[in-house]
Amino acid sequence: MDSHLLKTLVTVARLGSFSAAALELGYTQSAVSQQIAALEGELGAPLLHRRPVGPTAAGERMIEHARLLLERMDAARADVRRLSLPERPELLLAVSPLGMDATVARALARVREAEPRVRVGVRVLARRAVAVEVAAGRCAVGVTDGYAAPGGPLALGDLGPVRQVGAGEEPCAVLCPPGHPLHRRAAVDLARLADAGWLDASAVAAPLADLRALTGGAFPATAGYEGQDAAALLTLSAAGHGLAVLPRSLAASAGGGTTALPVRAPRLVHRREVLFAPGLDGPARTFLDALPRGG
Repeated sequence: MDSHLLKTLVTVARLGSFSAAALELGYTQSAVSQQIAALEGELGAPLLHRRPVGPTAAGERMIEHARLLLERMDAARADVRRLSLPERPELLLAVSPLGMDATVARALARVREAEPRVRVGVRVLARRAVAVEVAAGRCAVGVTDGYAAPGGPLALGDLGPVRQVGAGEEPCAVLCPPGHPLHRRAAVDLARLADAGWLDASAVAAPLADLRALTGGAFPATAGYEGQDAAALLTLSAAGHGLAVLPRSLAASAGGGTTALPVRAPRLVHRREVLFAPGLDGPARTFLDALPRGG
């Protein structure tokens, strides 16, 4: 299968439009239609409904495969390019919004101490995007975070040869604004808060979809926050825009009369993991060796 056809299929499905996909990919709309038809002919199955545009059952399955294939092809290209470039001291680190902390910063400092000429670059990305960047070889190492049962691991999907190793975890807490009825509780059971007002901020807080899956509750969102800035989320939650499940240390730092209520049930922790491909050397290996790992 031609990778260009797979990319076209994924783009049309993501945008829900042949014309929008043509504009993004730099093709004519008729060319996009021809590519989808060619792929359907090769596979012997319709992949997209035309009106409205959306994947068929076969299309959904093919799109899952196509995304993984395209990621692995990007990784192969990046791997070969690295071999053809002259050796240079460089470390690109991908981190999720809550992936960076003092231990990561100190590990980066250790890299620069070991090789003063090294250029360190840090990219802050969404949690899953960190894994994609490392799998594609665009960043040597990644540190991502998420919410899981104690001992993890985080559900990051198929990462190919990329390894994921625990880098620490801590209990969770519900950030409660001043004057909230829960303010004086010693701890909370999330299932009993399923009908409270929640702030939908899946890039930083525990995603509401995960809380629904864990408890079977509704967890209605009274407000949404699509950014990745933890400070902004704390400000919104402290002002009463909704409850949020966060790492206990982060929730406790909100101040302003807020309360960090420990989560008693279900068992849930905030977990960080370091992601890397096998066989690293140079600055990336120095970083890994300097980063405390466990969990």
